[in-house]
Amino acid sequence: MPSPSVMNRVKEDEERPAAARTNSLRKLSPKPIDFKPSDVILPRMIGTDLTRYLHFHFFTTYRKIFSVIFTANIIAFFFFISKANGVPRARDVMTAASANLMVAMLFRQELFVNLLYETATCVPHSFPLFIRQRLAKVYHYGGAHSGSATAAVVWFLFYTGLITRMYVLDQTTENLANIVMSFALVAMFIVILVTAHPRFRYFFHDYFEAGHRFAGWIAVATFWAHGGLRAKYMANQAGIPIASFLVKSPNFWFFCISTACSVISWLQLRRRDVYPEILSNHAIRLHFKYRTIKPFYGIKFSDRPLYEWHAFATIPEKDDNGHVIGFSIVVSNAGDWTKRTITDPPTKLWTRGFPLHGVLYTSRLFKRIVVVATGSGIGPCLSLFTAKSTACRILWSTPNPESTYGPEIVQSVLEADPDAVVWNTKTLGRPDLISLTYWLVQQSQAEAVFTISNRAATKEVVYAMNTRGIAAYGAIFDS
Repeated sequence: MPSPSVMNRVKEDEERPAAARTNSLRKLSPKPIDFKPSDVILPRMIGTDLTRYLHFHFFTTYRKIFSVIFTANIIAFFFFISKANGVPRARDVMTAASANLMVAMLFRQELFVNLLYETATCVPHSFPLFIRQRLAKVYHYGGAHSGSATAAVVWFLFYTGLITRMYVLDQTTENLANIVMSFALVAMFIVILVTAHPRFRYFFHDYFEAGHRFAGWIAVATFWAHGGLRAKYMANQAGIPIASFLVKSPNFWFFCISTACSVISWLQLRRRDVYPEILSNHAIRLHFKYRTIKPFYGIKFSDRPLYEWHAFATIPEKDDNGHVIGFSIVVSNAGDWTKRTITDPPTKLWTRGFPLHGVLYTSRLFKRIVVVATGSGIGPCLSLFTAKSTACRILWSTPNPESTYGPEIVQSVLEADPDAVVWNTKTLGRPDLISLTYWLVQQSQAEAVFTISNRAATKEVVYAMNTRGIAAYGAIFDS
């Protein structure tokens, strides 16, 4: 049971959202579902098993972006060989490593990622649909992060081999401390790469976070020490002050940008007041008052900021005059942290970084869409419904929607789409998501489908729609 202090906070907060919600609740009820799977004839999937596998599974947008980044680095490698008439110079190889590291860090910086989303979604609806469909895949930007990070590791391995060889052949040309730090960096990079593998992330997510974070911090600090010693050695060799050498060194500026990307986010670390609203023994809604927030943003939360972070889409909240007064998130039981949050609601949580756009932000590119949500996947969709930026039909499949998530969330769904398909799995059983989604697409003439669900259902719906010529989008492991 929640502690007395938490219950007092809940009671205090009940008065605020109640007033804010009075005008919005219109006692709408889900309509009977006029759907028969036998009435829906799904078109044949395009292509063959092989071509579908290659196009929709193997050559994903994420992997295409990764490949472009890696190909650019291969071209740079041959350029350095040509430039040196043989083995590339260690200085050029180090520059390539630090440049890739900078790009990898940029594609994890919230402000830069938001800029990518804003750029991709700024085109009007008058643009051809096939262009808007491709721009909507901007959420695969993680391919640029992983591609650059992997390339940086390869370049640095090459660099370490070069300077080690130089030291063995002539100990006056390299500093032993630099060699040792280079091998330390290689060790940290290997930890980061191994723990970042999708399979490892899926089964051992907490270890992935810890490995990425602590190995990354050690690597950045070692990089600066290594770069400082290297710059001092090179400046002495050239007979110039170290400051002059650093100012002219691309590596120095690449390191500055890389470090800033991480530091800026951690400078936003704050402990915030939380106002929990218990929805059921399966879900809780956490309200925050410390700032207003626009639709389509997500924020990271934690009760142990050095160890684990959890990203949630935010829901703007308004008073009875329509003014935004804060935001909330919906948390459902999906693991140890979420279960602990529901059974023992927090009164304080840490936040870090800046609000970040997610996959649903790209819905702005389309005139009409179908939204498919299961369970607590409706939470991120509420931000879309609040924005009212795109006409949408809604399919929400969940057990006992009102008793699990509360009448307000059900009302928000029905206000966004009075004809929404709210499928109660407790009374109706598991739905045929593919047939239902296709049925809604045909009814509404939607231009795209957005799926917010668990990993398996998301892949199933997105694949089924894409292979039938309907653009479909859903969060991937790295979005």
